Amino acid sequence: MCFFASFYSFTQDASTYLSLTVSDSLRENANAIVRYETIDVEVLSIEEIKVKTKRVTTVLNKYGDRHINAGQYYDDNTKIEEISAFVYDEFGNNIKKYKQRDFKDVSAVNEISIYTDDRIKYLEYTPLKYPYTLEYYSEVIFRNTAFFPKWQPIDGYYLSVEHSEFKIKNTSGIELKTKELNFEDYSIEKLDEYHYIASNIGGIKHESYAPLLSDIVPSLKVALVNFNMLGVPGVNNNWSDFGKWIYDGLISGTTDIPEETINEVKLLTDGVEDDIERAKLVYEYMQNKTRYISIQIGIGGWKPMMARDVDELGYSDCKGLTNYTKSLLEAVGVKSYYTLVYGGRTIKDIDKDFSVTQGNHAILCVPTPEENIFLECTSQSSPFGLIAGFTDDRDVLLVKPEGGEIVHTKIYDADDSMQKTEANVLLSEDGGFSAIVTIETTGYQYKLHEGLQNEALRDQELHYKEYWDNINDLTIDDIKLINDKEEIVYTEKVSLTSSNYASKSGSRLIFEPNMFTRSTNIPTRYKNRRLDFKIDRSFKDTDELVITIPEEYGIEAMTASKSIESKFGNYNFKVEKIDGNKIKYTRTYVLLKGDYNKEDYKEFRSFRKQIARLDKNKIVLIKQ
Repeated sequence: MCFFASFYSFTQDASTYLSLTVSDSLRENANAIVRYETIDVEVLSIEEIKVKTKRVTTVLNKYGDRHINAGQYYDDNTKIEEISAFVYDEFGNNIKKYKQRDFKDVSAVNEISIYTDDRIKYLEYTPLKYPYTLEYYSEVIFRNTAFFPKWQPIDGYYLSVEHSEFKIKNTSGIELKTKELNFEDYSIEKLDEYHYIASNIGGIKHESYAPLLSDIVPSLKVALVNFNMLGVPGVNNNWSDFGKWIYDGLISGTTDIPEETINEVKLLTDGVEDDIERAKLVYEYMQNKTRYISIQIGIGGWKPMMARDVDELGYSDCKGLTNYTKSLLEAVGVKSYYTLVYGGRTIKDIDKDFSVTQGNHAILCVPTPEENIFLECTSQSSPFGLIAGFTDDRDVLLVKPEGGEIVHTKIYDADDSMQKTEANVLLSEDGGFSAIVTIETTGYQYKLHEGLQNEALRDQELHYKEYWDNINDLTIDDIKLINDKEEIVYTEKVSLTSSNYASKSGSRLIFEPNMFTRSTNIPTRYKNRRLDFKIDRSFKDTDELVITIPEEYGIEAMTASKSIESKFGNYNFKVEKIDGNKIKYTRTYVLLKGDYNKEDYKEFRSFRKQIARLDKNKIVLIKQ
């Protein structure tokens, strides 16, 4: 077919398979080089898309093996018509051939997915020598046009691209919409409306605090205006359209729950007038009654289980549990909206400017006049309304009966994510000490600490020994953990001793008053920073330690106070003598979220380096 003529003519060039012909500029910052890639997409109908992929990758070392991308996910609605691979040595000699039967064929179940019909065919190749070149080819029919292949020629760090080509042939007559991202800083040629070529793009070296790779490299998003998800047709001109399709085609008809359950939650909330208080009671009811498993079967990857089935079985995935909670709230007269989101530690937005099938997780939104409250329905222990660390601070899609709406989830400011550490310390003449430490955390910092109460005592003790690894000969004497889910405060009360903390030098004792919250991480130094950087979450740490020193000792030397002000936050500490032989140490450290230019990185590193140094500030005591 003429459509693929340029595709085949290029691959006949033997130099494509020669590792030796790769330019030095493409080898720099690269573990692998995409020598030639072409992705040919043909829209056959509203129900079928055919994708032909050919990728020739030269791998320079073991870290580049992951870039061969020689595999294909499939299910009952995805047909792999052809898949093959050829391996070439550095001189371009073919040393291995793989047909479809030679590919591993395994279930795509992972640690999250318990039950799925997804499978993957992939090439398991162990090279004997580097460099080598691998050519991968596949032809795949997708019978789910709600998803459309995205072109992102740079799909990883330390990967350079010699030639990557993306073409769409639309024989269906269905309108396509596209969005180009980050083309301006890269060598991208647009040959016609749906034909793009990227060439000679150097590898990108990973740098600390870098934004998401997908936010900085070129990519092309494509969607069909009219699509079909396994028998459920839809229209997608905008998010309003797409959200209405989800509500009408996927949510509607799934929300019925048994009359007995309706009566239970009505009785539970009887006499409670406030909507939020009723929602809290229903949320706790759901948490006590259900558990999370992942189910990804056909359209079940997007359509929730029937709420009635969740009620009977007592388990479901994020979609089913969210929809079930929505049904329970509806039974007691509380409005809520099914919500799609990219869940994860890394903050990722649903693209508010381009409606297309997005998100990997579902949560529930309970709107109030003051704010939208979001509920994580997969956790049996999460407090009502706490989403810090997984779905916070990102654009999400509310699915409403009238259509979809993009909104932003809660941002946890520094004062929302606090860690407050208080301690009474008794320092002994031999350099040891005993202490009672209380740590209270909220917001994002709450999520970092919460869950420790579920660990065995031995694991709790190991946690604190690692957490306070600056303390020699540490013994944990007692642990009390209090999880206040109503106030969303996590409290840790730890009694501990150390037989060897302060250094002895003749008649002197030398020690660091910041015993329990030291900042030691200094960002990586770069001679020439290339990428802008991002601090994704704010926090605030406060410390107040009262240290009782031995009666016969006095203070010989100490730094009374120090403070730092920066666009990235602030830091200060103060040491003062109180009540005879007591020393009071106070400290505050605030880090502020934000997107920063690469030129600011040196200042950011200096800010963190100063904090690490000041956290090691010492006090010298001398025997009177």
